[in-house]
Amino acid sequence: MDPLRVRDVREWTQAVGDDADYLDYLSQHVGLGEWAAFTSAFMPRFMEVEGCVLWDRVYEPGNFRTWYEQLRGAATSIEATLNQFRLALYIDIPEDPDSQAAAAALAEEIAVSWRRCLRDAFPDRSFEVAARETEDGPVVSFVTIR
Repeated sequence: MDPLRVRDVREWTQAVGDDADYLDYLSQHVGLGEWAAFTSAFMPRFMEVEGCVLWDRVYEPGNFRTWYEQLRGAATSIEATLNQFRLALYIDIPEDPDSQAAAAALAEEIAVSWRRCLRDAFPDRSFEVAARETEDGPVVSFVTIR
């Protein structure tokens, strides 16, 4: 993903000039806390619960139990239900075509990173990791290939 596809980054780097790029933009707009949080979004932790591989952020024992019972322990269905990162819940995505395209590209980049992290965490398993467009915006999700 080219960060210059995002209007804010493009306009800032053009205004600053002097070969400013995305790292210069980040150094002026993002602090240590944001950098650390970005790391967890791109390189999350995963856990296994009753045969399901879950994004650690979505695991809550009571909610998991509810879905486990409702879906009769069908691990793939449970994973498909819980393992979803809906970008629009956390990112204000303007409705212009350039921003929509940048959000879709961001979801693809997150999916690439999640594939690597899942492969590292569970080298003996295979996963389907997807970045898809929905009416609510881009969603990154994954399930174990069984």
